[in-house]
Amino acid sequence: MSKNTEQREKVFISEADQYLFAQGTHYDIYKKLGAHVSVEDGVKGMFFGVWAPNAASVHVIGTFNGWDEQANPMKKLGPGGIHATFIPGVGEGELYKFLITTPDGEKLYKADPFANYAEMRPGNASRTTDLSGFNWTDETWMKERDTKDYNKEPMAVYECHIGSWMRHPRPEEQGFYNYREFADRIVEYLKEMKYTHVELMGIAEYPFDGSWGYQVTSYYAPTSRYGEPKDFMYLVNKLHKNKIGVILDWVPAHFATDAHGLGRFDGQCIFEDPDPRKGEHPDWGTKIFNYGKTEVKNFLIANALFWIKEFHIDGIRVDAVASMLYLDYGKKDGQWVANKYGDNKNLEAIEFFRHLNSVVRGTYPGFITIAEESTAWPKVTHPVEDGGLGFSFKWNMGWMHDFCEYMKLDPYFKKDNHYALTFAMSYNESENYILPLSHDEVVHLKCSMVNKMPGYQVDKYANLRAGYAFMFGHCGKKLLFMGQEFGQEREWSEERELDWFLLDKALNKGMQDYVKELLEVYRKYPCMYENDNNWFGFEWLNCDDKDRSTYSFFRKSENGKNNLMFIINMTPMKWENYKVGVPKKKKYKLLLNSDEARFGGSGADIPKELIPQKEQCDYRNYSVTLDLPPFSALIFQF
Repeated sequence: MSKNTEQREKVFISEADQYLFAQGTHYDIYKKLGAHVSVEDGVKGMFFGVWAPNAASVHVIGTFNGWDEQANPMKKLGPGGIHATFIPGVGEGELYKFLITTPDGEKLYKADPFANYAEMRPGNASRTTDLSGFNWTDETWMKERDTKDYNKEPMAVYECHIGSWMRHPRPEEQGFYNYREFADRIVEYLKEMKYTHVELMGIAEYPFDGSWGYQVTSYYAPTSRYGEPKDFMYLVNKLHKNKIGVILDWVPAHFATDAHGLGRFDGQCIFEDPDPRKGEHPDWGTKIFNYGKTEVKNFLIANALFWIKEFHIDGIRVDAVASMLYLDYGKKDGQWVANKYGDNKNLEAIEFFRHLNSVVRGTYPGFITIAEESTAWPKVTHPVEDGGLGFSFKWNMGWMHDFCEYMKLDPYFKKDNHYALTFAMSYNESENYILPLSHDEVVHLKCSMVNKMPGYQVDKYANLRAGYAFMFGHCGKKLLFMGQEFGQEREWSEERELDWFLLDKALNKGMQDYVKELLEVYRKYPCMYENDNNWFGFEWLNCDDKDRSTYSFFRKSENGKNNLMFIINMTPMKWENYKVGVPKKKKYKLLLNSDEARFGGSGADIPKELIPQKEQCDYRNYSVTLDLPPFSALIFQF
């Protein structure tokens, strides 16, 4: 038992606690509700608290009392509906549930909404634990984090699902690496590849593997699939010690309907709206949080703060924001209810986001909140005081869609769709964007990234290498889903590990080496990230060469030094004596060539330096000329 646990004092819920929770502003409510090690009259035990305002009675049942339904009744503390009790002698590792009896005698067996640990599925009880006492050693990271402006920092995110990233061949627990084993391997890999952040899917506890963690039952518990809560702390701490940030997928848009979960929690709908037109997603079979209820908002905002304070998380990617903002999202006529103004905006969700970002980002200025918002909702990343939602970044779903659709085209048709790749820069200044190629693009028969590409196998890889260069050169932070960095050929499945054996093949190893070098260039040169949300850092050289499906542009630094020029050919044609207009007579030094043989390319000879000639091109007085290989991307430094 840790020193902190030995010195534990009595846990209790005061009238002030109840008042603040009812007001929606008790941001430490998770320290009172749930199960907490406590000492009363010198006796160690466990304090239990639960919000169940409509219950006739609540009992705690568990392994410590033989699941006796009458052994440990809870006391209702006040009109707010919080019930609490202290049970002496209960330690860590015990399974428990709340038995809630409704006024009409119905019995509900519920997992603890504020539990910090859960039984390994298919079991669905909560498990007692103690989060105190972990030896954090990431003080330097945490101090530096809050001084950073991530709009000016490199941000290359590796989206990862722990259970299917890599497995070892043992029968128990389906070969999952636990959090500590995963930490040792993922840190080594991310450092080698030069990513800045990892975004972890499916951390909050969920019952069904196939939901990938997007249908949650225990928002305050790291999933037990990979170990205990302190094992997860070890993972975060080790990532921080190696200068890698940690972002969690966070799912406030909806929750699982499993009987032990939040739905109809005390016999009535206290977390969701009782009107199914407001409280249910018909397409997903899930419940929608009632964002107009103060206690529900408190539950969610305190949850974001919980992950920050207890687990040192650096950011949250908020899933399905559009489904929260629009009352009619995924619904037909008759399945939704308009707001008081008669339109489809969810006014309570808008206020919730502004409240969330004001509290979280106001308290932790280096913390990142990312909206997965798929529409043209205005001012997602603008300050709340400016009428915005207050997020740090928004996934650029428009860019992602246009990019994937363009890259899938037979080269013959690319000239007719040329401006699909240039369109995103026309609205780039409207938000702070992340360019995502996420798990959603490589599932449900959409094909892996490499198999979206047309042509023979060697062309597929060459095409994708050129596409990745375009992505990294384009304004916006970067996100790649695991496996995309080495050309995973099968669609992703949560049931198996990535196809690491592909790295024995030259094209896949070449792709991995190429992405690593792209990431090195991205992180080394400030012009690639310090002005992502304005035109100061980006300049088209030629965005109109649709007949040859080529794109050329500059990324420019604030100090005018170490700028980069990108020239990208999206066709299988070699363009001889290809001319690009440049503004100055400076040497252009080759940094990266996607067509090198070591990456899987043809190995065409590209000059190490380009010397501009005084020949007008692209409305500029100087130009450089070179032979442009098929499906190639060239990056020059000047």
